[in-house]
Amino acid sequence: MKKTLVISNPTIDTINTRRAIRKYKAGMPDKDMIVQILDAGMMAPSAMNKQPWKFYVLRDKDLIKLISKEIAEVAFKDFIKPGLKGIFHAAKQLLHVAHDFNFHLLHDPVFHGAPVVIFITAPRDNEWAPIDIGMCAQNIMLCAKSLGLDSCPVGFGKFVSHTRYYSKLSIPGNEMVLLSITLGYGDEHPDIHKREGNKIVFVG
Repeated sequence: MKKTLVISNPTIDTINTRRAIRKYKAGMPDKDMIVQILDAGMMAPSAMNKQPWKFYVLRDKDLIKLISKEIAEVAFKDFIKPGLKGIFHAAKQLLHVAHDFNFHLLHDPVFHGAPVVIFITAPRDNEWAPIDIGMCAQNIMLCAKSLGLDSCPVGFGKFVSHTRYYSKLSIPGNEMVLLSITLGYGDEHPDIHKREGNKIVFVG
């Protein structure tokens, strides 16, 4: 049986060492570093080169906590099936009960105490935007890791539009939030999750 050739380089190492981080130190990343990370995001491919992304960078820790708590309330009120089993399952997903519990969950259940939250929007009429935003987000998280920062994609961030504080982000009505990403200096070192096999099919 032919042995698979394993190649290592900085790009592959960054991909393999990036983790979703849900516990952060208090230090604020430099603004120029944030801009460089978002510039990397904008280098992602996009359908017909429309580059639909726009970034709203929130660094106000008090506002982050307020939005986080309201998103959690919206999630529990509108998106949870009735019954204790449904409530527990949703709480486990939202608060990551399976993950190591940390103090930030009490005050910031969605964004985990991150000093920076990036809300990524796209035009409402762009049907390919979700795919484009996904590729853009991966660029952002890999660039952050290469610069010594950590991150986590937070799907619940899209529910910011259901909160009383949405207007503070100054997002126009023709845009919608598709994803949020937390950013900061990580304060944990989670192990890699086991990857499932049998996902590669060679045809021809």
